[in-house]
Amino acid sequence: MKILIADDDRLIRRLLEATLTQWGYDVTSVPDGAAAWEILRGAERPPIAILDWMMPELTGVEVCRKVRDTHGTTPVYMLILTSRDRTEDLVAALEAGADDHVSKPFEPTELRARVKVGERVVALQRSLAERVAALERALADVHQLQGLLPICMYCKKIRSDGNYWQQVESYIGQRSSATFSHGICPECMKTHVRQELERARRLANPGAGEAP
Repeated sequence: MKILIADDDRLIRRLLEATLTQWGYDVTSVPDGAAAWEILRGAERPPIAILDWMMPELTGVEVCRKVRDTHGTTPVYMLILTSRDRTEDLVAALEAGADDHVSKPFEPTELRARVKVGERVVALQRSLAERVAALERALADVHQLQGLLPICMYCKKIRSDGNYWQQVESYIGQRSSATFSHGICPECMKTHVRQELERARRLANPGAGEAP
């Protein structure tokens, strides 16, 4: 999984990068908030970002706020890296759009646990997004039949919006997920099919049924 690191402290940035890379993550690191924002505003933005609170150009909290304001289709789980431990500071970060925080200087065990939480959240968001997309595709395939349907009183064809006359099954098939199987009702069997069979039999055997 890709992770973005943004920290103006080169030593901490390199330490974070080495630690996360060792754990198997694909890491991109930048030295300031403006560079982090450029990456997070893109279409291929990483799903997890670790942002230092105090950075040049843009702070980590300002980056969180800008990301949340964009309402992008790809969610980002953002952790604020900070030495601040006052409740009001952490609340301000969360209200700006951060999902969690990591104490600075960081403890590897704490960092790993919080990143794992981010992984689970990202996986859940992706699963939900896929289900929503599948539902939207299914709804797009369902056309509602409504209103007055002009149908021929003799052949029972339906007039479409383009003033073309279509068979009922063709018209409904194009506007719904319904499919048709054909059969013969008892009344039609008696009044149509049997008469056709009898007519065919007489044509095949012209002399059949005549008195000797």
